[in-house]
Amino acid sequence: MAAKKMSIIVTKGSLDWGYPPLILATTAASMGLDVTLFFTFYGLALLKKKLDLKVTTLGNAAMEMPMMGMHMAMPNLVGALPGMDGMATAMMKDLIKKKGVASIEELREMAKECEVRMIACQMTMDLFEYDRCDMIDGIEYAGAATYIETATNSEINLFI
Repeated sequence: MAAKKMSIIVTKGSLDWGYPPLILATTAASMGLDVTLFFTFYGLALLKKKLDLKVTTLGNAAMEMPMMGMHMAMPNLVGALPGMDGMATAMMKDLIKKKGVASIEELREMAKECEVRMIACQMTMDLFEYDRCDMIDGIEYAGAATYIETATNSEINLFI
């Protein structure tokens, strides 16, 4: 019996949005699914060799951080203040480290080890003038038609 297939379109490249597609992909691959990640637009940032990912505070009304024994929400207005992205990013990185959560770099390596197919959208590479030498090794470059072909043959398709 052929393995079930899963595809994920990755459109966001911030620290907080980088985790869901990589965690889902590595989990599904470890469960025997053939997984393809298609990185497009801002999601391409997750494939760069040198990562400088930040947390997105604006427009994230559900953002809560554990502090002082409770969960403190960050109102959108506070997110607009200068320096809040940096502070939220530092807090998130500290929390990730304290809880022993794998880094984005580690999750990318796990994805490679699990044979997750990672495709960088060539049109977006051209649009944003990214150079292939800035991207990690072991990825493919293709367009939307390649993703559509993959998606039509997948039982699970996600957009993140």
